[in-house]
Amino acid sequence: MRQPAVAGHFYPLHSEYLEKELKRCFEGLEIREREVLGAVCPHAGYMYSGKVAAHVYATLPEADTYVLLGPNHTGYGSPVSLSKETWKTPLGNLDVDLELADGFLGSIVDADELGHRYEHSIEVQLPFLQYRFNQNFKILPICMGMQDEETAVEIGNLVADLISESGKRVLIIASSDFTHYETAERAKEIDSEVIDAVLNFDIPSIYDRLNRRNATVCGYGPIAAMLSASQKLGGSRATLLKYANSGDLSGDMDAVVGYAAIIVE
Repeated sequence: MRQPAVAGHFYPLHSEYLEKELKRCFEGLEIREREVLGAVCPHAGYMYSGKVAAHVYATLPEADTYVLLGPNHTGYGSPVSLSKETWKTPLGNLDVDLELADGFLGSIVDADELGHRYEHSIEVQLPFLQYRFNQNFKILPICMGMQDEETAVEIGNLVADLISESGKRVLIIASSDFTHYETAERAKEIDSEVIDAVLNFDIPSIYDRLNRRNATVCGYGPIAAMLSASQKLGGSRATLLKYANSGDLSGDMDAVVGYAAIIVE
């Protein structure tokens, strides 16, 4: 059982308070399902980025399995780690899609729990899915320590092939925040360049702009893998639903973190 690592820190520890916080995140949003194949969601504390993340979750249709791609902030575990354990959150337990997971055997993706044990980027997405869909789905958590372009595209292609072969309804969520600890003005400028490349499915330009602007987007590998997989599965349109930063809540515009909600259809 994979125990919660950041409950009580990034989001409330107790289910009743967590449900209230999630309800707050969705306030003012209409639940309108779209033909979403993939998405980009932030993974900061809910008070900062929860409302941005909710813009994505308000559009997601119900699926058999949600593939969750997140960056490895901790440095623990394999370069690319797949979890096969059941994940516990304050809202209940979620099983991994072991049938899909077994498809990664012999690939660049290792079955490894250590990479997930203390990592928050995937964990914070799960209560949003539970809030929308109860427990009626499975997950496939993949934590990426290696985020270079070749690795990301390889993972994306592998995910797309496994989804196609499975015949299941599967969605792919890339967990990422955008620019860290720049002024709000500079963060928006840098993030706009990167987001523009994302919206155009231009993976080489994502990496070029990250390098050229020395951008601190933490989940660029998961974003690239999601785009690669979604495009291979027929995705042709990406939409920015919401962009905001931590200063919108804290009032500190001198050192913000950028958040974007993006869907691919």
